[in-house]
Amino acid sequence: MRAVVFDMDGLMIDTEGLYWAVGRQMARDFGKEVQDETLGQMMGRAPLDSVSIYASALGLSQSPEELLEMREARVMQAMQKGIEPMPGLFEVLETFKPKFKLAIATSAPMRFLNVVLDGLGLRRYFDALQTSDDITYGKPHPEIYLRAMAKLNIPPAECFVLEDSSNGALAGKRSGAYTIAVPSQYTRQQDFKFVDFIAKDLLDAATHIESLTRRPTV
Repeated sequence: MRAVVFDMDGLMIDTEGLYWAVGRQMARDFGKEVQDETLGQMMGRAPLDSVSIYASALGLSQSPEELLEMREARVMQAMQKGIEPMPGLFEVLETFKPKFKLAIATSAPMRFLNVVLDGLGLRRYFDALQTSDDITYGKPHPEIYLRAMAKLNIPPAECFVLEDSSNGALAGKRSGAYTIAVPSQYTRQQDFKFVDFIAKDLLDAATHIESLTRRPTV
């Protein structure tokens, strides 16, 4: 195994609560209420796919493009005020960097990823970045992971994928990678029965990867 590919939202950084809050406030602005089930279904998907689910569930007449523009403006404003890394992120990156090629495959646009990388000083850890800006099919389709692995020039069978959502984990699994779910408080009720391992947190995921890749002593 030669590479680890990370999702971003909800795995590396604590943004799922932010997305949920924005989704709820937008619904109220339209005189609606959005159900947690709908917000959960939106997680891990390509941005336009996500807001299409939102528009359909709420019966909104606005186009997905218009809704996405509204959502991204609010999310960007919130992110620029500060981003919190998920527990164990820096420890895991420091552990993995000397041993693996590292990549990010996120459904977020590049401008969001840049805010995260620069805000937390993470850019130096990663060898490849793949966002939703230039993909055709969003998660759970494996395209975004296959593109990230191609940038690393490492086949999926030699990659680990870390994901917090069922949609994202399914994309990782469909790519052919060893897929580890790291559910957040927003995704713990989602279906992860198809993954290779379910970790309690990032540190638990790292311990599992270490156990799989540790060379036996002679």
